[in-house]
Amino acid sequence: MGTLLNIVTVLIGGGLGVVFGARLPERVRQTVMNGLGLFTLALGLQMTLKSENMLIVLGSVLLGGMVGEWWRIDDRLNQLGAWLEAKSGSRGESGSNRFIKGFVTASLVFCVGPMTILGSIQDGLTGKFELLALKSVLDGFAALAFASSLGVGVLFSALTIGVLQGTLTLLAAQAQTVLTPPVIAEMTATGGVLIMGIGFSSLLELKPIRVGNFLPALLAAPAIVLLLQAFGL
Repeated sequence: MGTLLNIVTVLIGGGLGVVFGARLPERVRQTVMNGLGLFTLALGLQMTLKSENMLIVLGSVLLGGMVGEWWRIDDRLNQLGAWLEAKSGSRGESGSNRFIKGFVTASLVFCVGPMTILGSIQDGLTGKFELLALKSVLDGFAALAFASSLGVGVLFSALTIGVLQGTLTLLAAQAQTVLTPPVIAEMTATGGVLIMGIGFSSLLELKPIRVGNFLPALLAAPAIVLLLQAFGL
């Protein structure tokens, strides 16, 4: 139920952003992008500071980045975005790059964070979705802002939300045994680094970063924490 609500709010917020964003002058859209970039950096920093051991975050990012480059995840995400664009027939005046950027950026921002993990587990175990309901409201407003500048690609991030949160909800009992507070803290901090990468690369466009290739870091973080715990470190 919580995941469905999240999908609906993103579609509504993103839809409003697409409709009204098209009427904004280019200067205003650029200012909105800059504001989103600054906010995303602040959000990523806040998440990163939740770490209890920054060396775990560093190791996760480096290991995850190498695996991601090997698997070429960023290229595959771009290909998925291009495929979705072709299937939807939504190529706009700014071309594929804008659609793909909207899809990838929104998917990462909406799905990397503690509320995604904890809310999905709570929904799956207890049927309560208060945390996901709060996330839904926040994501709805964020989708409005993102879509006003990045366009219709943001709407397709609802697919990513459905797959990820739906899977976590279905596997809630098993996930709870692994996703202990220390694990969630380091996953959140590692996700914060990725969020900051989105701010630097996709939104502020300060430096090209293949953020998608760092996604395996989100799996490396819990693996490192559990390994350290196994050795009593």
